[in-house]
Amino acid sequence: MHVRTLTGPLAAAALLSLPLLSGEAVAAGSPGDAAASRAAVRVLTYDASGSAEFRSAVDRGAAIWNQSVQSAQLRPATAGQRANIRVLADDGWPRALTTSLGNGTVWIGRQAVNEGYDTVRISSHELGHILGLPDRKPGPCSSLMSGSSAGTACTNPYPNAAERAEVENDFGGSAGSSAVAEPVPVLVRD
Repeated sequence: MHVRTLTGPLAAAALLSLPLLSGEAVAAGSPGDAAASRAAVRVLTYDASGSAEFRSAVDRGAAIWNQSVQSAQLRPATAGQRANIRVLADDGWPRALTTSLGNGTVWIGRQAVNEGYDTVRISSHELGHILGLPDRKPGPCSSLMSGSSAGTACTNPYPNAAERAEVENDFGGSAGSSAVAEPVPVLVRD
């Protein structure tokens, strides 16, 4: 047995199949297109089955992120699929627990909704945490991550240019993005 270095389509196939085993999907450009492979899309699945009356707000928040960034896309998990993001409704304040970039749990809290905060803005804001963004308080309504500090009159659910750029940067270097161009050592048996 010895080590060979694989390049080209076989190495790309090997690298792109690894994230699929962990429940993370990665899409890449055409083979040999280094620029497209560096701009790979990381697909994150979400399970909003526990989001109760906020389901449409969660779906809208995910759609807003999908329109806003290219490097990460949020998709509903299929039946039986383990989701990267779990979304729940409860009576507390909205919050997110990020376990790693693109993974975690979001709670859409009824307390903020009862105080007059917009459900789509809450959803988009909390998903922003899962995508790696911190709170930026106090802040203007034009900053999605300003959260509640923008007040109940603020219904802007869209990330601003800086927030979009930060997510693009964070996910632009994710697994499968530039590694396809690198040779991959693989053990093979003759």
